[in-house]
This record gives sequence, structure tokens and C-alpha cells, in this order.
Amino acid sequence: MALLSVSDLAFLGHGLQRPECVLAHSSGLLVAPDWTDGGGVTLLTPDGRQARLLARDRADNPLRPNGIALEAGGDILIAHLGQEEGGVYRLRPDGCSEPVLVELDGKVLPPTNFVTRDRLGRLWVTVSTRVTPRAADYRATAATGFIVLLDDRGARIVADGLGYANECLLSPDGTRLYVNETFGRRLTAFDVTEDGVLTNRRCLVEFGDGTFPDGLALDEAGGIWIVSIVSNRVMRLTPDGKLETILEDSDPDHLNWVEAAYRSASMDRPHLDGVVSKRLRNISNLAFGGRDRRHAYLGCLLGQSIACFRSPFAGIAPPHWDLPLGQLASLLPATGAADG
Repeated sequence: MALLSVSDLAFLGHGLQRPECVLAHSSGLLVAPDWTDGGGVTLLTPDGRQARLLARDRADNPLRPNGIALEAGGDILIAHLGQEEGGVYRLRPDGCSEPVLVELDGKVLPPTNFVTRDRLGRLWVTVSTRVTPRAADYRATAATGFIVLLDDRGARIVADGLGYANECLLSPDGTRLYVNETFGRRLTAFDVTEDGVLTNRRCLVEFGDGTFPDGLALDEAGGIWIVSIVSNRVMRLTPDGKLETILEDSDPDHLNWVEAAYRSASMDRPHLDGVVSKRLRNISNLAFGGRDRRHAYLGCLLGQSIACFRSPFAGIAPPHWDLPLGQLASLLPATGAADG
């Protein structure tokens, strides 16, 4: 049984366009992907202010942000989930974009799922699958996902053969990396050497029916939080290895339909693009924010706002928590809500 119910949820923002990944900053600012026009991000604050930062130079080839990361000065890194091509791009507060990583070993990166910057300034990037179309790999047999590390030595694949690689993050001390394998239905861990080599691959959790792990977060008590698409589940793996359900908003018949498709290797876009629920719209991500980092904000695939709830545990401060925002904060209106 879930510890919280949908009645415990509040919602922030309006008119959002596929806010799949949410970032929270110590200032209270929230940043979420936005697929409007050339693509970019929406900026939100708890007091209701809202503005868009869109790539003004991508009208003919729009960015389709999935995962995002925040850099000092307010630049936004975007994992581009294009139809056929991916990569990582930088979006500046003036609306100009530039490529950061679009090729690897002479080949264009496939549609790219996630990007995160660690405390050493290195970028970790996930590509879910090499299969085209991507939905053809919504399978238990998925095994072409990979993780790229970009550092001073350049870009290289540091983990391969993953079952639809999704969000990844490092432990606060940088010695472990966690990654969700969405259709492999596993939470996987690696040890990380000083030069970024991943070793000792191991499965921490193998998930059961209705759980397709996407988002990841860590709390200060040593818990690992996992967000599942389709079932709208938020789970917490305790330090002693117990998996708790914190929140769920799903319909049994809908889950049975999706599960049957998954088991028969016929799962496709309709199983992700439709949702039967009370309030949550296919949640995919969790970010801890607020002054005490006990507000849990939920990114989603299908909703137009961000759900949030009070967490019993404070989240770990992410590497971007106290970065200077530069001109980014000035894009918000002074008062009230707006869609600038």
C-alpha cells in the first residue's frame, strides 16, 4: 500500500508541454523541458511565476528536450530526443543554442534520453536504444542502451548493453553510478573510478508487474527514489534493500493491458501515450526542492503541470543546487504568472 495518496498532491504551472524532467534550484526556481516551437524550457517558481526560454535559432529543426541539466550562469543542457537523431545541446538565456555532443566515433548520436553534470564538471549522457523506431525496443529483451561520459579526455561509451537506459546519477561522493533500465525493469549500479571507468555492474532491484523505472533521486537518509512511467508509481529503495511504494495513481485494467503487451513483445506507443489515472499524467522524474529539499516535484510525459508533495526525507543537494543563475532568473516576470 502506498504511503501517500493522490489527495496529498498539489500542482504547479499551467500549459506545460511535455515537462518530462524537472530541476530544482536553491532559489526556488524550477526548470522543465518544453516542446513549444523550437524547443527549450519553462521556468517556474512556487509563487506562480512562469516563463518560457525557447531556442530562437531552431525553428527549422526544433530541439526536443528530454533530460536537462543546469550550468553556472543559467545555461541549460538539453538531451535532444529527436525523431532520428539526438545529442546534447546548450541553450543560453538569450535563446541561442549550440551543440555540445552530437557525434561519437564518427556517428551521429541516436535520440538522446538524459544528461547530467557531476560535481567534477563531467557530463554523463544516456541513450536508451539504438533500435529504430524506439518503440520497437519496448521489450524485455532490450539491450542496446548505453552511457556516454564526456570529460577532458573527450566522449566515450562507458557502459553498454543496457535494457533501455534512462536517468542516471552519481552518489554524492562520486564513487557509484545508478541507472534505470526502463524495459529491462532494473535499477543497476556501477562503481566509478577516479577517471570515470565504470566497474562492478550489478542489479540492485529487479522490478515486477507494472513498474517501468524512469526517474531517479537520492535522499539524505540513504534512500534511492524511483519513478515509474505507466503506473504513476513513486518508490523508495531503503538503505537495507526494502522497496517501498510512496505514491501510486493507476488503474488495474489499464496496467493489465500494458503488462500483457509487454509480455507478448507487442508494447508500442499507445501503451505510453495513454494513461488511466485520477490525477497523475504518466510521471517520469522526481526532483527534491524547497528550502529544506522536502518538496518532491514530479516531471511527466502527458501533463501540463507539475505535481508535488511533501517528502518525509530531504533530498540530496544536486550539483547545480547553488550555481549562479545569471540572466536566467531575470526572464521570469516580477509578479504573477506568465508564459513569456
